[in-house]
Amino acid sequence: MFEPLAARLRPQTLDQFVGQSHLLGKNSPLRLCIENGQLHSMIFWGPPGSGKTTLGELIAKYSKAHFIHMSAVMAGVKDIRLAVEKAKTQLEKNKNTILFIDEIHRFNKAQQDALLPYVEDGTLFLIGATTENPSFEVINALLSRCRIYVLKALSQEELKIIFINALDSNEVPSKLKQFHFTEEIVDRLVLAADGDARRLLNILEILIQRLTVRPIKQISLKLIEQIIAQDYRKFDKKGELFYEQISALHKSVRGSNPDAALYWLCRMLDGGCDPIYIARRVVRMASEDIGNADPRGLNVALNAWDMVERLGYPEGNLGLAQAVVYLACAPKSISVYEAFNKVMEDVQNQPSYAVPIHLRNAPTPFMRDIGFGKEYRYDPYEPGGFAKGQTYFPDELGEKHYYFPKDAGLESKIKEKLAQLRELSEKS
Repeated sequence: MFEPLAARLRPQTLDQFVGQSHLLGKNSPLRLCIENGQLHSMIFWGPPGSGKTTLGELIAKYSKAHFIHMSAVMAGVKDIRLAVEKAKTQLEKNKNTILFIDEIHRFNKAQQDALLPYVEDGTLFLIGATTENPSFEVINALLSRCRIYVLKALSQEELKIIFINALDSNEVPSKLKQFHFTEEIVDRLVLAADGDARRLLNILEILIQRLTVRPIKQISLKLIEQIIAQDYRKFDKKGELFYEQISALHKSVRGSNPDAALYWLCRMLDGGCDPIYIARRVVRMASEDIGNADPRGLNVALNAWDMVERLGYPEGNLGLAQAVVYLACAPKSISVYEAFNKVMEDVQNQPSYAVPIHLRNAPTPFMRDIGFGKEYRYDPYEPGGFAKGQTYFPDELGEKHYYFPKDAGLESKIKEKLAQLRELSEKS
């Protein structure tokens, strides 16, 4: 049976494990638990190739526990029951069982519920691995019975160590070891791996296979580029990284940092994000974070959306770049956003009050006879175009204020005007 290079090179001891020093550093709680064989249920949350499966296997090895590896993509409740039966058999031999579930976020609630009683009574120890935020994807009852450990993408230096260790191993043929890998080539391989050790070793394996097919005089950058073929960046269109990068873009615009906004925009586009989706989010930013401080921002964002739809990819991307830079540099105000949320909260938590009779239209004689529109004052005919003292809220509410303009951009003028109008109404 064929076993990938990444699996054959899997570390056999904690000292061979590269990365996650924040979890496995000397005298760290998790390392001490592993070295002493102290088991507890846990969830590893981290990007692909960060060592989740390897760490699970090492924990089983150090604790001398029976290890059951299950993928939530393929497994169901029936498989969980079979694992429980195996665990009970192991308990009769005074041996613990670790049930390692890869991609545990793909289990639905019923499948996760099926694990609860056996994690609770110690029939088995659960190690769940996920690339998604467990707070959203794992049920609370299961989360409360597990410790969550966050794994990080491997740094370039850590990936270089893995690459050098791989070349020194017996799993790499000697004819590959004869070649010189320049620093530029190693950097390119590490960049293509993008924090993922498995991806790095997969690229190395393709290189090994290439050697068996055709003789190579030297390892050149051109050859490496051919093997990499397509540099897929980390950007899962439905995953945690997707939302993290969108959040980073939004916060960079909000924080008036056009350089960071451009960076995250390019990261998303480079990763394959749909430009139309980004355009929709940029329009939202224009309204939420800039608002009436600079109403032109909304037009710029809408024009960028239109440009993307008209020109497509990649020509339309420049419109998105122009929009995020403009919005990042624009004055900021969330006054409309705050006012909308406050009003919506009141509307949802209050009765449906009737429209005051003076605000109702009276298109028929009957409606006029019963008082619809009576005493309504038409503002354009009033001095200054403003009907002082006229009310517009339901009678039960009185006059309320939700919108409080900020001292930023155009809103400072709006704030001044509203203050004058409110003063006129109060005096009347």
